[in-house]
Amino acid sequence: MLWVDLMTYLPDDILVKVDKMSMAVSLEARAPFLDHKLIEYLAEVPTALKLKGLTLKYLLKKVAARFLPSEIITRQKQGFVVPIAAWFKNDLHAYLRDQLLDTTARQRGFFEPTRIERMILNHQQGKQDYSQELWALLMFELWCRKFLDAA
Repeated sequence: MLWVDLMTYLPDDILVKVDKMSMAVSLEARAPFLDHKLIEYLAEVPTALKLKGLTLKYLLKKVAARFLPSEIITRQKQGFVVPIAAWFKNDLHAYLRDQLLDTTARQRGFFEPTRIERMILNHQQGKQDYSQELWALLMFELWCRKFLDAA
């Protein structure tokens, strides 16, 4: 599975995101753990040192513990989270409403405007996080505008 990640998930997903996000802010990012000599060496390390019980990256954490405080070693994983929920409550709220509830979207008849309006309102008021659903609806609406309405 490590090999599959190395050959697919990293170059096709994670490293692409790191590259795009770092370039967006004029930052040069490095991935030192992907040095080919280190990868080749770690390919020979027994699995028991990579994974111990439910502890992932066991060997890395043992080595890092000599240099970093335990709260860094034991904290939860953090990814590239896009704050869509906050954007839909603030900066993109008007845009979301304009796109999903305008006349063109309503006339298309794919969705119930009152349901979408209720989702946006409940999301805005913090009653329920509809960010994923609203994102999907927004992307679908933008797709419709580009490919259906253009025809």
